[in-house]
Amino acid sequence: MIPNFREHAANERTFLAWVRTGIAIIAFGFVIEKFNLFIMALAASASPEAAKGIRTDRLSGPIGRYEGIIFMMVGVLLLGLGSWRFIRERRLIDDPAPRKGTGVRAELAVSIILMLLVAAYCLSILTGVSASVTTPLHALP
Repeated sequence: MIPNFREHAANERTFLAWVRTGIAIIAFGFVIEKFNLFIMALAASASPEAAKGIRTDRLSGPIGRYEGIIFMMVGVLLLGLGSWRFIRERRLIDDPAPRKGTGVRAELAVSIILMLLVAAYCLSILTGVSASVTTPLHALP
């Protein structure tokens, strides 16, 4: 039997949760990026009259241009942070010396970053939806 098997198994489950979350955030960023490209290609291929009614300025703005890439980078950051945490905890589980708390937790910092990123994205969607389309979709040719 492996010494401290329960702790090692819990550490591995936590690591896999970090990996799942990182991959999901990378996939979400990829979907955002591809959807933005799809909308811009659709606007470019529309007739000139219809293209005037579709405003893509929000997609080419500071948030719209980089939002998918930012989500992908945060996902990669989560993968790296999860790996670092897994290795550190594995060493600490086998260390016989008692230890203190780690102070500021990386999990809290990443959670706050993700909350702010999602809030900024939601805000850009809410403020951009009413301003991005000036013509109703059923009126487009």
